[in-house]
Parts: sequence; C-alpha cells; structure tokens
Amino acid sequence: MSEKKISFVLPTFNEVGNIERLIKEIDRCIQGFAKEFIVVDDNSTDGTWQLVKKMEKQDQRVRLILRTANRGLTPSLQEGIEAAGGNLVSWMDCDLSMPPAKIPEMIQKIENGYDCVIGSRFVAGGGVVFIADGPDSLAGIILSMMLNKFIMMVLGKNIRDYTSGFIVIKRHILNKYRLRGDYGEYFIDLMYRLNSDGYRIREIPYIFQAREKGVSKTGSNLGMYLSRGWRYVVTVIRLKLIF
Repeated sequence: MSEKKISFVLPTFNEVGNIERLIKEIDRCIQGFAKEFIVVDDNSTDGTWQLVKKMEKQDQRVRLILRTANRGLTPSLQEGIEAAGGNLVSWMDCDLSMPPAKIPEMIQKIENGYDCVIGSRFVAGGGVVFIADGPDSLAGIILSMMLNKFIMMVLGKNIRDYTSGFIVIKRHILNKYRLRGDYGEYFIDLMYRLNSDGYRIREIPYIFQAREKGVSKTGSNLGMYLSRGWRYVVTVIRLKLIF
C-alpha cells in the first residue's frame, strides 16, 4: 500500500464514559499508519459530542460529525465512511466491547491479501464475556448466537459472525456499496454482498467484553431483542430470495 492511512469511523450515542478511552486505546495499539478518528454522533444527551468537540480542538486527527436528523447506526456509519480519507476503514462498537488490540492482526491480514477482515465471536478462540449484573442481557447473547446459526444455514457457513460490526476493510471496496438496513441488518447485508461478489473475507477471533459504562443500544429486554431479531430474519430471507 502506497499511503498507509486508516480511518476509524466511530458511531456514538451517549458514550461519554467510553469514547475518549476508546480513541486513546486505538491510537496506542495502531503503529505505522496515519490515523483519523471520525466520531459520528447522533446528538447525544450525555455530553458525548461536547467531549469529542474538545478532543477535536486538541488533536487534528479527531473529527466530529454531529447528526440531528436521519439518525441511526446505518446512516451514521454511511456518513462517516463517505468522510473517510484512509485507504483502510475500520469501525466497531464504541462501548469498549471490541478490543482495539485485535486491529493490528486484522490490518496484517489485509496486507496479506484479504479484502475485508472482521472480528468474530463465533470462530475458534472467540467468545463473549457475560456479567450477571451488568448492562448486557444474557438473552441478547443467546439470541445473537441463535440468529447467527440461522443466518449461516441460509446464507452460507463460510462466515460465522454475520452480525459482528467489528471490521477493517479496503476503502475502494466500500465505494462500490451503500449500507442498507437498520442497526445490525446492515452488516448481514454487507457481508453477504461482499461474499457473493467474490471478495476475500477473513474472520479473526476476539472475546466480546461486557459493557462497563453506559446503556446498551441493542436492547434491554427480551421483547426488544426479539423485535430486532425478527428484522434480521426478514433481511436474510430478502437476501436469499432477491439479493
């Protein structure tokens, strides 16, 4: 790669307790690359975007995109991708559940010839940490595992974590796609299209850590998980039938 620059697209909503620590940890882990941190905030009410604005003034690599309309994970990621200037793009959850220490290994796989590398909870060596009295629900973890088994049955077993959301990908490939779907559906859709179009995808195991601060955006009860899970099922059926 002629210019080694990686853009981190970090979508936030009420992550004031996590975002600064996440950026510092990514910065510490990634060496040998120019870096930019594009924080796309959905008008947080806890002071997240105000904190990032202060960071932006102190570090020119940090950029804040504040969104007050068309909010949501997928449009936030899309806007961040369009603003990215690196030849690699990465994104992940901003609650410190996904370890930045895994990113150098993901980058290395890209440099070894893969087009897209995702962090996976469901390949050998991967897993999930659950804290009984923590903010993440055991029901959500179990449902995620069940959904991924269903998705593999329908869309193919060569990808095991279709709802990962932890990725490093070549920027020029993203130019060919626009993210589709709400929340986790966008990742199922993107992985299926990349795989169908022949791009080389590699999964790297990681241990998903329990959130320590803030509130989960996935859901707080079984009803919310089932509602979101149903949308995943609809996305899978649509992809299989009409792509």
